[in-house]
Amino acid sequence: MKTTTMIKTFAVIAFVGTALVFSGCKGKEKAENPGKGAKEVVIPCKNEGRSDKEFFRADNSSTSQDMSLSREKALTLAKQRLASLINTKIKSVTDRYVNETEVGKNSDFEQKFENLTREVVNQTLTDVAIICEKTFQEADGKYTTYIAIEVNKDALLNGVNNKLSKDDKLRVDYDKMKYEKIFNEEMEKLEKEGGY
Repeated sequence: MKTTTMIKTFAVIAFVGTALVFSGCKGKEKAENPGKGAKEVVIPCKNEGRSDKEFFRADNSSTSQDMSLSREKALTLAKQRLASLINTKIKSVTDRYVNETEVGKNSDFEQKFENLTREVVNQTLTDVAIICEKTFQEADGKYTTYIAIEVNKDALLNGVNNKLSKDDKLRVDYDKMKYEKIFNEEMEKLEKEGGY
């Protein structure tokens, strides 16, 4: 009797173990190949939030019980993302500019220039254009707002040039044409990278 019970128990364990192994393999297949049975999530304003060689762009979303708060939070998050993108690109442009010119020996220039461009970025972010905005009311009554914003690269360059014209020390070491050339090359690179 004990042998029959042991065989039945072993058979049940073997069956459960085999089922787990096969279901585990199937789960792994789904993770590696999400196309089977997976549904793509379409995020509103996502495509509009991609930068190109003319505009810095960003998108974001937020959910709140209050519709206007949902919008404000989405706009704030998009601005933070845009500021981060711009600051990263400006840093890259400034580093290249300093390395490609004789200014590289003057670290004071680089520090002052970065501070100046940060001020310009902060000023520019007050004048962003909203290029996409969609608000949805969820099943639970909350509101979700999706938003995409942009800043024209020329507005940023003009801001840098205007600030530099007021700083005698920086203006001496600044080659506007060289800086704009590097800036435009970085914008083209940004567009080729997919705009993020």
